[in-house]
Amino acid sequence: MKIGELAKRSGLTAHTIRYYERIGLLPYADRDRSSRRDYDASILVWIEFLGRLKTTGMPIRDMLLYAELRERGSGSEAERRALLERHRESVRAHVDELNACLLVLDTKIGGYAETEQRMKDYDATLPERRRKPVGARSPRTG
Repeated sequence: MKIGELAKRSGLTAHTIRYYERIGLLPYADRDRSSRRDYDASILVWIEFLGRLKTTGMPIRDMLLYAELRERGSGSEAERRALLERHRESVRAHVDELNACLLVLDTKIGGYAETEQRMKDYDATLPERRRKPVGARSPRTG
């Protein structure tokens, strides 16, 4: 597939694909007779994996190391596993931090919801004559 189709199917721009190829995250593509890049569809699986590493915050230097180990093939599995295990611990720590932040947000939102409900309940207990909007005039008596 040509770079435009790969860009469309992967969600990356053609510029990003060329950049990833240049720095070694993507293997160099085969070239057709016109010297245009011609990618095998299997590259999409690798690009998806790289996207997940990026989303989880893996530094590009570690992504490059993983790509280099992958290129070496057989014999580098232990190093690849160790790299992914270290990253997994980092992701877990980040998830824990995000969960703590989510708890704070949930608590704050719950506090606002309780306050709003108390105000509604309070307003419902007031006699009709006292529920006039602020600044409303009462009828003159004679």
